Amino acid sequence: MGRHDSTRRRVLQVTGTTVAAGLLAGCTGGGNGDSGNGNGGNGNGDSGNGNGDDGNGGGDSGGNTAQFDGWFDGVSNYDGVTDATGESEVTVEVGAGSDGLLFSPPAIRVDAGTTVVWEWSGNGGAHNVVADGGDFESDIYSEAGETFEYTFDGTGTSKYYCNPHKTMGMKGVVVVE
Repeated sequence: MGRHDSTRRRVLQVTGTTVAAGLLAGCTGGGNGDSGNGNGGNGNGDSGNGNGDDGNGGGDSGGNTAQFDGWFDGVSNYDGVTDATGESEVTVEVGAGSDGLLFSPPAIRVDAGTTVVWEWSGNGGAHNVVADGGDFESDIYSEAGETFEYTFDGTGTSKYYCNPHKTMGMKGVVVVE
């Protein structure tokens, strides 16, 4: 686990800068993340406004991928955001599904300060976890039981993916309130 400590420190440093930039963008970007009026009218509303990706911070149980600007198109196990608020640590399986090419759950909602632990199942070959915005990136692992963790200190939405399998729909989201 020690090999992840320096990466985690680096990630936390970058996160602080990213959150500050995101908050500034939220002050000037306009929109509240509702479908169609967030941040220049593109409907994604996920730039610096905290929890606007799902409209009002409430549920996303209808399977509507528009909340995340089509991010979950082609992700077979996405059926809404799993509410994990109130938990200090949440585990996401890496290599889920019958072919081992999914994250499970693919979308979670957590409180600021929550640590997300991605745990490899050993299925589907070699995987990693990469933040779409570059805030974090794990090594590539294929062995069951390997883990990577990241603490989400600021509010907002973090899209992530497995680099080798992104085009096959191995993508996820962490919404931090």
